[in-house]
Amino acid sequence: METNNNSIAVLVGNLNPITKLLIVFCLGIGCLIYPLPFVGYGILCLLVILGILIGQGKKVLKLILGFGIPVTLMLLFIQGLYSPKNKTMIADFGFAQMGLEGTMYALKISSTLLIFLAAFYLMLQTTKNSETVAALTQSGLNMKIGYLILASLNVVPQMQRKVKVIQEAQESRGVETSGSFIQRAKAFLPLIGPVVLSSLTDAQERGMTLETRGFGISGDKPTSYIKVETTGLDIVLRMIAICFLISSLLPRIL
Repeated sequence: METNNNSIAVLVGNLNPITKLLIVFCLGIGCLIYPLPFVGYGILCLLVILGILIGQGKKVLKLILGFGIPVTLMLLFIQGLYSPKNKTMIADFGFAQMGLEGTMYALKISSTLLIFLAAFYLMLQTTKNSETVAALTQSGLNMKIGYLILASLNVVPQMQRKVKVIQEAQESRGVETSGSFIQRAKAFLPLIGPVVLSSLTDAQERGMTLETRGFGISGDKPTSYIKVETTGLDIVLRMIAICFLISSLLPRIL
């Protein structure tokens, strides 16, 4: 999570992580269920605006464009040209015809993937991993499963920090870590061993520390230093997210 003094960023950061997870899933699943893709792209625009307001606009746009353009083109090529659902042809390329049904389906899948990607990214940028796990455990999730989730979320940042520390240590010893691709590869390969070994050692030490603190004791209710509150805004946003999901089902039912 990145710290931000923006008032909107603070407001979003103070939301209950369960609320954010519910919004992410309701938005993604609702857009997947709704027959037309335009709702999904509209929500995607709102997510980009939210990203701009909380100071993450450039990163969100880079993420969406870098992933969305190639995936959308691939889906349009496969579904638009060769989908068995195609009945109404909208373009003829000689070697194949593009169908309306396949094109709309490709756009809907693309918009759904991008919504999940952008919403999860914004959630991770505005939520501490410890708060997410604390909220899940307070909701009834087993503490051991919560620890596995927290450890999984922290793997990449921890390894990045270790790589940076080891790389700086090598530079202080005169090892060349910049230059051509071959030079960078030669400097990077020796990092793999220490990073992997130190990560395994840290995992073992954390496991031993948790056991000495009674993490595996059964029959007693564990406590947590982190308390996540559910505010009135959380309740309102949860209701809006659920209403959106229900409304997306109506065109299928009616």
